[in-house]
Amino acid sequence: MAAEDLPVDRGAARVAFLSAVRFASVAAIGGLFFGYDISVTNRAVTALQVTFHIGNAVLGFAAASAVMGAAVGAVLAGRIADRIGRLTMMKLAAASFLFCGFGSGLATSIWMFVVFHTIGGIGIGLSSVAAPAYIAEIAPPRYRGRLGSLQQLAIVFGIFGALALTWLPFHLAGGSSRQLWLGLAAWRWTYLSELIPALLYFALIFTIPESPRYLVAKQRLSEARQVLSTLLGDRHVEPTISRIADTREQERPQSWRDLRKPSGGLYSIVWVGLGVAVFQQFVGINVIFYYSDVLWEAVGFGEKSSFTIALVTTGVNVLITFVAIALIDRLGRRPLLLAGSAGMALTLATMTVVLASASVVNGQPQLNGAAGVIALVASDLFVIAFGVSWGPVLWVLLGEMFPNRIRSAALGLASGVQWMANWIIVVTFPALRHALGLAYGFYTLCAVLSLVFVWRWVKETNGVSLEDMPDEVSAASGSAATT
Repeated sequence: MAAEDLPVDRGAARVAFLSAVRFASVAAIGGLFFGYDISVTNRAVTALQVTFHIGNAVLGFAAASAVMGAAVGAVLAGRIADRIGRLTMMKLAAASFLFCGFGSGLATSIWMFVVFHTIGGIGIGLSSVAAPAYIAEIAPPRYRGRLGSLQQLAIVFGIFGALALTWLPFHLAGGSSRQLWLGLAAWRWTYLSELIPALLYFALIFTIPESPRYLVAKQRLSEARQVLSTLLGDRHVEPTISRIADTREQERPQSWRDLRKPSGGLYSIVWVGLGVAVFQQFVGINVIFYYSDVLWEAVGFGEKSSFTIALVTTGVNVLITFVAIALIDRLGRRPLLLAGSAGMALTLATMTVVLASASVVNGQPQLNGAAGVIALVASDLFVIAFGVSWGPVLWVLLGEMFPNRIRSAALGLASGVQWMANWIIVVTFPALRHALGLAYGFYTLCAVLSLVFVWRWVKETNGVSLEDMPDEVSAASGSAATT
């Protein structure tokens, strides 16, 4: 957004801030569905394997099918975001969530499950592009980091909430594969329960306005004035519209070609976006959330203990995300990423050593005595390091780091790559759960490389207006035009 600050009047500033929080919170609910689905899938993987009689490879593919769909959805969103608007993409996402919950819960085969889970993933991908872009465009610069972090807060709250809620049907049925109501197994009811957040999301989308930047682009200036008046106060409306209009005049409809330099190759800012997207997933964070039950059972913890561990871990993640929200606009994006990478590298290295030295009984690694405690503590500290840094900062950065003329296309590509990296990690873990030292050694290496990557290439964007982001693209286009 072009305005540099909120209105001077404190009463008006409070109303504007609360409006921005409400708009951003609704947009972020798409992240809640992703977190909810992660948690439900984590609890259901064993039941899926038993119900459909599948091996580890198919199990990994099924568990990661939503992520595969998310990659497709994000890439599609990057191409259509500026054509149909942020709100329309969110509505499409909500509709896909409804199909996912209904179809996955009633699936009669693993491939029917995969199809409907993939449809839900497409919605996740659409919302992963729409929400960060929308929040960045309605948020005043001084609060953009905190509001952008609501996307990650919704994800981790969805993980925690679903984990807590799925305990009830599993407990009542006596197990995830046992019948609960209407002849349906408990795990099926956990997927059907996804209809509730999907319906909530769909209804609330109709209570928020479209992005003012999109409205200006479509010449819906009266609507844009109303939104900006709510967010910034009347005296900031016309200057903001003028600045947005000025930048729009220099732009054209976005396509993938806009991400390439006239001399060939992607712009460096696009490579940076792709890099942070890949590293956020290659540290293995979603192994903790997709497979925590399987992971801890594989090293000797019982089913109840594994559930308790997962619940505590996700609860810690929720709390630490509030810490990140408080820090991101004070300390900046880059310092949080650097500190997070260092913390993740240290904790992952500890887990690697412990898991690699575990004794093997009947092909299963076993942690005994202090080793189990050390692994648990290191795992929770890893989640804390990620939750205060790479978790929320990625979505904030992707929403704000690209210049206006390529934001939608670059955000769509980076989000798509992030989901692809997520898919690779999730789909490969079941085959690696008997070689945990190797798996966590790779995650450790990626955490170390992420530290080097941020130090060398990621620049600070804290407090910079979207209209004032360094525009390597314009400079390159201008130089190309004069040669």
